[in-house]
Amino acid sequence: MIDIIIDEGVDMHRMPKAARVTAAARTALALAGHANSEPELCIRFAEDQAVRQLNRQWRGKDMVTDVLSFPMQEGDIDPQAYLGDIALAVPYVEGEAGRLARPAADHALHLIVHGVLHLLGYDHGDDAEAEGMQALERRAMATLGLHDPYPETVEERAHAG
Repeated sequence: MIDIIIDEGVDMHRMPKAARVTAAARTALALAGHANSEPELCIRFAEDQAVRQLNRQWRGKDMVTDVLSFPMQEGDIDPQAYLGDIALAVPYVEGEAGRLARPAADHALHLIVHGVLHLLGYDHGDDAEAEGMQALERRAMATLGLHDPYPETVEERAHAG
């Protein structure tokens, strides 16, 4: 079961509807090889301050960020067991979407795909991991009929900086 929690006071008018949130999570699972699973995870839409507090408490970073993932499993992932929690900072995500010139709902769906992949053990700590994770994210977004979230490769971005 995919639980969706919306914190009190969070304005969801620019965020995706529940069916799209579930579709994004299931698409990420399917592309990661878990198409027939019945996942258990929670996706929380929160205020910036709540995500900042989680980031400070669990990652030691006193700042808001767009999405946080809290995997409940390590090693071999059992997609039938509880995978973990995802928290999105809705105002921050909306601002980020504006800077990227993308609809906020579409950007949130990308972050949900990204978060689910983290719950499944994917990471982007180095270029090789990032390329693999980004490839899955691109496929998921294309499957959902949405934008390419990474129009440049890791290598192209490294040379641009």
